[in-house]
Amino acid sequence: MVKLTPVTACDACPIRHNAVCADCDSQELAMLEKAKSYRTVPPGTQIAAAGQPLEHFSTIVTGCATLSRTLEDGRRQTVGLLLPSDYIGRPGRATSGYDVEAVSEVTVCRFERRTFERLVRDTPHIAARLLSMTLDELDAARDWAVVLGRMTAREKIATFLVSLARRASASSGEAGPSGAVSLHLPLSREAIADHLGLTIETTSRQITALRKDGLIETPSARDILIPSFERLSLEAGEDDDGGPIV
Repeated sequence: MVKLTPVTACDACPIRHNAVCADCDSQELAMLEKAKSYRTVPPGTQIAAAGQPLEHFSTIVTGCATLSRTLEDGRRQTVGLLLPSDYIGRPGRATSGYDVEAVSEVTVCRFERRTFERLVRDTPHIAARLLSMTLDELDAARDWAVVLGRMTAREKIATFLVSLARRASASSGEAGPSGAVSLHLPLSREAIADHLGLTIETTSRQITALRKDGLIETPSARDILIPSFERLSLEAGEDDDGGPIV
């Protein structure tokens, strides 16, 4: 059931320092406080539909959603994961470019589209932060093209886990993951397979192979322990600086 969630003060928001409002001063935050509302939806809820009007721009506060595109013949490709602090919508566009679906219970901080577009125009810190996040997303999309187009199934799984570890570290304000790292997977294995362009059987085999090689441990179906983040990064095809090996 979709429900409205009581509004939390921006200063107490868990994504305050990573979201589009990260660089706002106290006066700008006060403007956002007056304009925002929260909405919580259960797993499987469509938050936005490709080509359909988008009345609100939103930031994910908790939970995970997929960004996907469905072809005319029904084939579906997941093109991104939306995690806490990720943004849904684009100023200047009244429709959604992609399908956005909650894969867990998701709470979003949302703004009426025209109100937010006005805030972007009138608030330099929001506009600058939105540009920075957009450029980061562009870099991530280019990296993902390499993952889908050139990497082996094993490298795809390793890269996916490394990426989740980095995003979790960034959201908690840490410099970067190192040593032993624990992860809770936001997706089922079937959803991971869809995201990586693999079959569920291949995904399960590769996770089992990584476990047998000591690169990961699986305390439960959704929990992953990475004994050495550095070893898994190398398995994903990264060099010592965290970049892809070319």
